[in-house]
Amino acid sequence: MNNFNIKQLRFFSALFLIAVSLTFLFATKSNAKLLDRIVAVVENDVIMESELRQRVNVLVKQFEGNPEALPPQDVLLDQVLQRLIIERLQLQLAEQRGIQVDELSLDQTMRNLAKRNRMTLEQFRETLIKQGHDYVAYRDQVRNEMLLDQLRRRTIVSGIEISESEVEELVTKADKDLLKKEYEYNVAHILIAVPENPKPGQIEKSQHRASLVHDRAKSGNNFAKLAIAASDAQDALQGGDLGWRNKAQLPEVFLQQIDSMQAGEVSKIGQSAAGYHIFKVLDRREIKNTMVDQVLARHILIRTNALLSDEEAERKLNDLKTRIENGDDFEELARANSEDTGSAVNGGKMDWTVSSNFVPKFKEVVDELEPKTISEPFKSRFGWHIVEVLDKRKHDNSQEAMRAQAREQIRQRKIEEETELWLRQLRDESYIENRLHTSN
Repeated sequence: MNNFNIKQLRFFSALFLIAVSLTFLFATKSNAKLLDRIVAVVENDVIMESELRQRVNVLVKQFEGNPEALPPQDVLLDQVLQRLIIERLQLQLAEQRGIQVDELSLDQTMRNLAKRNRMTLEQFRETLIKQGHDYVAYRDQVRNEMLLDQLRRRTIVSGIEISESEVEELVTKADKDLLKKEYEYNVAHILIAVPENPKPGQIEKSQHRASLVHDRAKSGNNFAKLAIAASDAQDALQGGDLGWRNKAQLPEVFLQQIDSMQAGEVSKIGQSAAGYHIFKVLDRREIKNTMVDQVLARHILIRTNALLSDEEAERKLNDLKTRIENGDDFEELARANSEDTGSAVNGGKMDWTVSSNFVPKFKEVVDELEPKTISEPFKSRFGWHIVEVLDKRKHDNSQEAMRAQAREQIRQRKIEEETELWLRQLRDESYIENRLHTSN
């Protein structure tokens, strides 16, 4: 046994899994054809060709209005498979760490998705089916994305630290105050990754690959197509589109070039711990003012424990919401029931703030609510809430708000950078066998 290392054990485990899968596939009539095949082995799991084709079809539908942005079919299959491999590795890690998504949270997320599309959940389901989507598969994918979000929060986000000196530097720079720059940029990005512990020649191979992609981008090739075909970043299948960002939200490797670039220009090749980066400025626009959106809200928090389940917490908040709608005083009920000790003494009321200061789920609900309305019960990492938005306003970007905004922008930038490094490490340390181009 001492002669076996971990990689070998994973390899033989994968071989056994492949054998079982093939036995099942061929256990049909003697004249039956093979309907599916394994395209990748990922640790002790496999990815089937049918799963890969289904995911490619979803992507092709997303680009129906811009099909020229997609690379050739074989290149697209390769890139989508790489994303499936990374996704499968993360799901396996989430399972190992006992991360789960309960049915109530999944149902609430599905209702929120339907609400964003101005539909009931039933209308949303019928629309997806009419568009050719498998609703059960869609729901499972939403569950997977929630699992990945929880995994990344525990693994990456919880470890992000932001010093006061970093915030101070961003807020107080006199001639390079990033929060007050007059332009923000719509940027696309290509990452050519380098393995965490590269073998001889791998760095030169990545450099050469980055140089070839950069030459094609500078020559006017479709940048979105290049990103989909060549980028190792997590946004590759979206054409590398990072969306609109101000300078504080852009990767540090790009900041030194941005001031001299105009819309349509491609950057020089930049280098970071993750690999080689190529950026394109798709557009830029002037920032008209420094006003920020603030919200005034109050809430009631119920925490679950060994004696109080999610279902009971949700039911209790529904009862409180009904009482408020029937005339009971929100503040009195918050003082009597809310387990957020900081706000309960104030009747659940919180100070005026930018919504990005809230945890993501709370922010999402608050951003969608109109003033003078109360949310349905929802779950965040703190517990179950109902929240009422009392008012919203535009507010001059005071020093306090600027510091909050600076902290959030630094945090998001660090999360993106750390996520790329973590995913690269996860892949490099795992057993993966790509069988896409092997014969049946």
